[in-house]
Amino acid sequence: MRMRMLVLALVSAAAPCWCTAQVAKPYSEPIIDMHLHALHANDLGPPPVFICAPNPLWPTRDPKTPGEEYGATFTKTPPCDSPLRSPLTDDELMRKTISIMKAQNVTAIASGDSLDLLDKWKQEGGDRILPAIPFDPISGKPTVDELRQLVRAKRIDAFAEVSTQYSGVAPNDPRMEPYYALAEELDVPIGIHMGPGPPGAPYYLSPNYRMRYSSLLLLEDVLIRHPKLRIWAMHAGWPFADDTIAALYAHPQLYVDVGIICYAFPRKQFYSFLQRLMDAGFERRIMFGSDEMVWPDAVSAGIDSIEKDPLLTPEQKRNILYNNAARFLRVKQR
Repeated sequence: MRMRMLVLALVSAAAPCWCTAQVAKPYSEPIIDMHLHALHANDLGPPPVFICAPNPLWPTRDPKTPGEEYGATFTKTPPCDSPLRSPLTDDELMRKTISIMKAQNVTAIASGDSLDLLDKWKQEGGDRILPAIPFDPISGKPTVDELRQLVRAKRIDAFAEVSTQYSGVAPNDPRMEPYYALAEELDVPIGIHMGPGPPGAPYYLSPNYRMRYSSLLLLEDVLIRHPKLRIWAMHAGWPFADDTIAALYAHPQLYVDVGIICYAFPRKQFYSFLQRLMDAGFERRIMFGSDEMVWPDAVSAGIDSIEKDPLLTPEQKRNILYNNAARFLRVKQR
């Protein structure tokens, strides 16, 4: 639920009807999306809601302006001409997302809080859907034992998206230890949010969100205590490229995804951030992630941003879109 709340600054529940959606083009090569969500259509507010792909700029806030007013101003008027539009119903959201996944030849780690909804997506999408559920050390739900049973019953393939950053819980907080130990024991991948929330989130949506918890260096002691743990940092620790490079260098088992920064952030800035990681020699540990929430076309928008990156070679694009995730997930590469 925290993750859902915290993207509200990137959406508009009252955007004008001239908004248009991107259309998925057929794609032949396989793609793995490490960061997709199975949500209800109203999880980000009454549909339709909108998001820019990409945002050309971020708004300013006068300190005299209440945070709620700042957030409302941003969400009501997306700063772009053609934001993506969300479907109106749960079925429409699910079917359109899976239709685009089929057209783009995508298999995805699909995370959500509702096991019933995840089961429904799995039934609709078949092997293209790899269900995942997060854990929350504050509420203690699901419990470690419940997670163990879900893995044994083969109902989930990963623990994701773990969004403790929004609650002010750092990735190296002692409360995370039982879950890390379980994931290492069962060899279950963990996808943890380490990167941006919506702009201004602490002032109107999540007072405990701290940007400093985006630093991948906070994972160092975790990785050393749990050397067999498979973990990937969602959002690649944006904007701390130096910390991401340092952590990837020191810990060769660590991977990252480029969820939401690949399509919702200014394109020049994303390409610059990505190239920092590529130039440092980590093209084999960067994975595609759309962070699709209630906008099915975000999958296409994210793929398109990778395909159009002028600095990437065809081999590097394939590594990001498929090969790296296949290696991380230990699936047979196609």
